[in-house]
Amino acid sequence: MAYVRKNVSKLTRTERRRFIEAMLMVKRRGEYDEFVRLHIAHFVGDGDRGLRAAHMTPSFLPWHRRFLLDLEEALRRFDDSVTVPYWDWTKDRGTNSMPWTDDLLGGNGRPGDRRVMTGPFARGTGNWTIRASVTAGDFLTRDLGRSRSPIGLPTKADLKQALDDPVYDVEPWNSTVSRGFRNKLEGWGRGPESWRNHNRVHRWVGGAMLGGASVNDPVFWLHHAFLDMQWTRWQQRHRNHRYLPDRPPGRGSVQYRRIVARHERLPPWDVTPDELEDVSRIYRYA
Repeated sequence: MAYVRKNVSKLTRTERRRFIEAMLMVKRRGEYDEFVRLHIAHFVGDGDRGLRAAHMTPSFLPWHRRFLLDLEEALRRFDDSVTVPYWDWTKDRGTNSMPWTDDLLGGNGRPGDRRVMTGPFARGTGNWTIRASVTAGDFLTRDLGRSRSPIGLPTKADLKQALDDPVYDVEPWNSTVSRGFRNKLEGWGRGPESWRNHNRVHRWVGGAMLGGASVNDPVFWLHHAFLDMQWTRWQQRHRNHRYLPDRPPGRGSVQYRRIVARHERLPPWDVTPDELEDVSRIYRYA
């Protein structure tokens, strides 16, 4: 029977507590830091060599879907009532609203070093020491809204623009494409079109959420659960359209062996994007 992922603002006090306890247990066991290291290893951009599986690529959504499932499985081994909630940043948009409460993710970072001082993931609790990162410092940081150069979170209109596009992705299958649901949701662009949706949220949160080690901030999972829900919504809205490309680019393409086609293995797992398109038997969104 499929379990349910809820809006974080709808969690009961008990559900919040159990989610936090499960997250801290995964951290204590050393598993959480392995999730951070895995994301860093697969944070490959257009300008880098080799296969892009997690970002700037069609497999952005299935890669993070599998990643979320792995974290959820780790949480549920400790407490099978726990699922990953989602943060709807089109509604909960303030620095003091959900999920930035002391009994959930804690609040903003302090001025200066942006160190998070409140909530269960503050370094001072002794439960959330940063061990895997691309920067110095062993404490969680945030700069909600970017104090020096303020920005806002994406809007419902920004999200609608992505959901309205009936094509999943287009050539050249990277960060430069201006068409396709995947990149409009992932949010790469130039000029005024830069930092949309997914990318803009990472920049709005700031601190640890910038770069390959963004998994160190637990809000990463709530953000990506909401994005995963958007993929489900897009599938329901455009039932005749599927993940693209359906076949890998040929030897003459600059994307040869650089992206994952529908029926190709999605590293580091033995699963394909095709197999991850329908997860209705595993979970659903409320």
